[in-house]
Amino acid sequence: MNSEISGVVASFLITLLIAVPLGKYLAKMFAGERVWTDFMKPVENGLFKIAGIRANEPMDWKQFLKAMLTINLLWLVYGFFVLIYQDKLPLNPDGNPGMTPDLAFNTIISFVVNCDLQHYSGESGVTYLTQHIIMMFLMFTSAATGIAAAVGLFKAFRDKTVDNIGNFWEFFVKALTRLLLPLSIVVAVILAFNGTPSSYAGKDQFISLQGDTVNVSRGPAAEMIAIKHLGTNGGGWFGANSAHPLENPTYVTNMTEIISQMIIPMAMIIAFGYFIRRKKLGWVIFGVMTIGMFMLMIPTISSELGGNPNIAKMGVTQATGAMEGKEVRIGPMATGYWSTLTTIVSTGSVNSMHDSAMPLTGVWQLLGMMINGFFGGCGVGILNYFIYLIIAVFISGLMVGRTPEFLGHKVEAREVKIAALVTLISPLLIMAGTAIAAFVFSTYGNADWAVKPSNWLNNPGFHGFSEMLYEFTSANANNGSGFEGLGDNNVFWNVSTGFVLILGRFLPIIGPVAIAGMLAKKKYIPESAGTLRTDTVTFGMMTLAVILVLNALSYFPALALGPLAEYFSMR
Repeated sequence: MNSEISGVVASFLITLLIAVPLGKYLAKMFAGERVWTDFMKPVENGLFKIAGIRANEPMDWKQFLKAMLTINLLWLVYGFFVLIYQDKLPLNPDGNPGMTPDLAFNTIISFVVNCDLQHYSGESGVTYLTQHIIMMFLMFTSAATGIAAAVGLFKAFRDKTVDNIGNFWEFFVKALTRLLLPLSIVVAVILAFNGTPSSYAGKDQFISLQGDTVNVSRGPAAEMIAIKHLGTNGGGWFGANSAHPLENPTYVTNMTEIISQMIIPMAMIIAFGYFIRRKKLGWVIFGVMTIGMFMLMIPTISSELGGNPNIAKMGVTQATGAMEGKEVRIGPMATGYWSTLTTIVSTGSVNSMHDSAMPLTGVWQLLGMMINGFFGGCGVGILNYFIYLIIAVFISGLMVGRTPEFLGHKVEAREVKIAALVTLISPLLIMAGTAIAAFVFSTYGNADWAVKPSNWLNNPGFHGFSEMLYEFTSANANNGSGFEGLGDNNVFWNVSTGFVLILGRFLPIIGPVAIAGMLAKKKYIPESAGTLRTDTVTFGMMTLAVILVLNALSYFPALALGPLAEYFSMR
């Protein structure tokens, strides 16, 4: 047990040691100050010249969002047709078939929006070519899109009154050339030298100790696994994701992957404070997010170490905790740590089967995705938190009898309405989607919809409800993990979650960037004795209270019907 604790503590401390200097570097790099990666300027300028982009041209928030949405739409159309016809393209040594239109629709949206909600099995659902030119390509671009959007928000608050939130293309390309690509190379090398496949050979065949002939999928997995974690994407090269012994062979790779998925979300919060020259505010936000993370992590680890109470009643000692669905080489503590981080930072990768977790663990996993503001995905974590912050500013302003202000700009009705809309859209998508799924399952159970609704769930009752709730929550949070007792590769789930994916991704980006752009245009108001300070511990706790109350009011009934009901039924 002591070694397990040491592994978790070491993973967290190493993450901090990397994230802090990385955040300072990102602040300087995106601000245009001199950094050591300036040698990439000729490459970036060459790309801009080929594409006909004027990267120094200022953009207001509308132009910024137009550029972001246009390029994402292009990738969506291009990827859809490649996935349908992948079986007719080269680099398909295992002979994998093309996707059906509904599966291609879901898959391409999922990877464009940084979710990677895979309704297919990685090694048999796509070819080596599409793993590269669709999956890996979009893992880079979707992460860079979120980072660029966040830097646009940073830029809005760096100066007193501006109409320019920066150039989307400049931030996007720099995120690729000076952050994601270099780090991916380092992580891929570590994984390759620790047993993760990195070749273009097809399936290998061997005879097991039982005498069975076994075909083992391979491929250039290390390269994809690096960016899947660094970009908080989470899509697995193999169907079992990082619970697969080739995708995550050792405890060293386990630590590498968990550190990789946290360093950029953490660094972006630190970068925010340094970029806008409000370091104290950045650290307050970092502290709130860290407290929120531990509020989910500690009970998760406790739940998994406690084991199943029904097994304990039988007189069986669970010395190592709940081990169903977990790897012996990793253990329940490191698994609990991973499951918390992967659900709060929207990575969605797994080193265990979430469907086998204890019911209370399911509560914390769901809450991590429902809140979606404790570090969050690459760039979008600070955008999600910004919405909570604006609401906290508004409520605090009402409490002290002053017009709400944030960093010298008045927060008025238009900004609050946008924040409220973004806050309400997530519960609507999650709970309306789950309600429709439950209605279809109970009413049309034997209907022939590619897969009969009666065959959706391997687990009836409370856990079955949790499986459907988890699927829509994961889609809305752009997470991609799942309670895999759900049969989700059919028309209903592919289409319904496809729409939730795209709305859950872009509305929470459009809203904060629009609010930041509107605030940036307003006349700057110098701080006075009556100004509400947003960089204090008191206001940080106020924001945390707003996050907890809003999400409790929104989601408690759904959680009570699913994982909480299952927990009490077990006792």
